[in-house]
Amino acid sequence: MRCPFCAHDDSQVKDSRPTEDNTAIRRRRQCSSCGARFTTFERVQLREITVVKSNDKAGEPRREPFDRSKIEQSATLACRKRGIEREKIDQLVSGVQRQVETSGEAEVSSRMIGELVMEGLRQLDSVAYIRFASVYRAFNEARDFEEFAGAVREISKG
Repeated sequence: MRCPFCAHDDSQVKDSRPTEDNTAIRRRRQCSSCGARFTTFERVQLREITVVKSNDKAGEPRREPFDRSKIEQSATLACRKRGIEREKIDQLVSGVQRQVETSGEAEVSSRMIGELVMEGLRQLDSVAYIRFASVYRAFNEARDFEEFAGAVREISKG
């Protein structure tokens, strides 16, 4: 495993343990060159998934390999300063990844992935849900937030 600090190609595993939800192995590693310690995660990948991104301009939609880290980054940003445990975010991301991989499709739309993330955030934290929705659904005005937050409030009451 390449060291993220010095880019040396060799590191030693110092400790391995399963994550809390048993969907990955967490490994503590030490670089044999600079001595820096870092953490890696090993996860099962059922199949290669291609994400089909909608194209705003006329023409073919873009395709790119599924990248778990993009979901992780978006969910983490939405949950920032909300006091949500890292494990809960990892569980959300793992759940989305599992749903995508078990869908049986080789190509999955970015829209479907966005909806899965929104559903997970809705169950986790209403503020994080609204934050993610504001970017995902491209809110342009304060009214967009008000309407969406009102709908979230109604769902929470019911």
